[in-house]
Amino acid sequence: MKTTTFRNLFFFILLFIVAEKAIGAERVYLDITASETRKINIAVPVFQNKNLSGQPNVIARELADTLSNALKFHGIISIISSPGYGGNEPADWKKSGADYAVLGQYEMNSDVIKLEMRLLDVAGDEIIMGKSFSGSTAQKEQILFKFCDNVIETLTGKPGIATSRIVFVNGEKNTKEVYLTDILGTRFRQITRHKHLTVSPRFVPGGNFLTYTSYHSGNQNLYITDLRQDKITRVISRRKGLNLAPAWAADGQSMVLTLSTNGNPDLYLLNAAGEIIEQLTDRAGINVSPTWSPDGSHLVFVSDRSGKPQLYLMDMRTRKVQRLTFEGSENAEPSWSPTEDLIVYSSLRDGVYQLFTLNPYKNIAPVQVTDDLSYHEAPSWSPDGNQIIFAKRDGKKNQIYGIMKNGSFQRRLFTLPGSQNYPQWSR
Repeated sequence: MKTTTFRNLFFFILLFIVAEKAIGAERVYLDITASETRKINIAVPVFQNKNLSGQPNVIARELADTLSNALKFHGIISIISSPGYGGNEPADWKKSGADYAVLGQYEMNSDVIKLEMRLLDVAGDEIIMGKSFSGSTAQKEQILFKFCDNVIETLTGKPGIATSRIVFVNGEKNTKEVYLTDILGTRFRQITRHKHLTVSPRFVPGGNFLTYTSYHSGNQNLYITDLRQDKITRVISRRKGLNLAPAWAADGQSMVLTLSTNGNPDLYLLNAAGEIIEQLTDRAGINVSPTWSPDGSHLVFVSDRSGKPQLYLMDMRTRKVQRLTFEGSENAEPSWSPTEDLIVYSSLRDGVYQLFTLNPYKNIAPVQVTDDLSYHEAPSWSPDGNQIIFAKRDGKKNQIYGIMKNGSFQRRLFTLPGSQNYPQWSR
């Protein structure tokens, strides 16, 4: 029987109860959020090897391809194909249709790589940004991602997201483990090895720590892992019952967590050490999936107090609660944009889970983001607030997809054996 991420989450909760997110002032930046904006055409020719002459080698092409893919990932850039200019530099960039060109050089000595990259404004025929980097060969992707973010910031005035990371749960056979990856899926890193059920990974602000809920000890406990040192993992909350899906405050000093220590799944405010500060809901249905407003003044969460899962808004100053969603059979898994007053959530419409966005402070109809006939669940915002990742039913399993918040540029991010769920983007 096919089930969804949200249904699985509530199933586990109910079972447990029963059983026990500048160049200069004169430059005009591209509006990355504008749905009608023409994409920027950028050429990324094969990097020049400063140690060799003649035909480019495999590494030179890999460097150009990785940077091209990272730039394209942002959804506002179109990469000029190599046949348009011959694949190398120098070239007639204007004739190729390029607005900009990235000119890269590298040299390798033993396991050290040095990279020099420059951004050429084709119309002005001038270099508007250049950077030099050096590091181990194992760090070459991160170097390229860093330069990519520099390019995006030069063009838009806001940093890119290439150096951000994505965490998710990968399920194979009877186990679900937490994995970490870069945006392109070039390097995967397994975080948990519990050989059991692990759910709801959440980054702690700053990105150095990750929390998740695991059943491997016999209870649904909350753990935290230092991503800089894999073996440093400790339990934050092992209260009897649920210890599920924390929403961390922006300063990383507190979190809102679902606990069922008193029998009913309710939201609690805890400090970073896992000590309870305050109970926020009290036996009004099942209360899960909290998400903070960027300024920490409000909280959106899911409750079935009205009979079906719906979104509710809590004022953290007064603790007053109001219902937000009224359309759709079920509304769940909210995620608050890190840059604006916009919530993305999964809504059951005509038997299919679709993604919608809404402003929690304005009485405006929700905006539908996805419309294809697949399940779209567990959405999470990109650090710049322009994209959303989510789990999409792809055949008999879920895959991680990305989409621009206006519904364009939907694509699968990477392919792995198993089924992937609960994606979260680092901030």
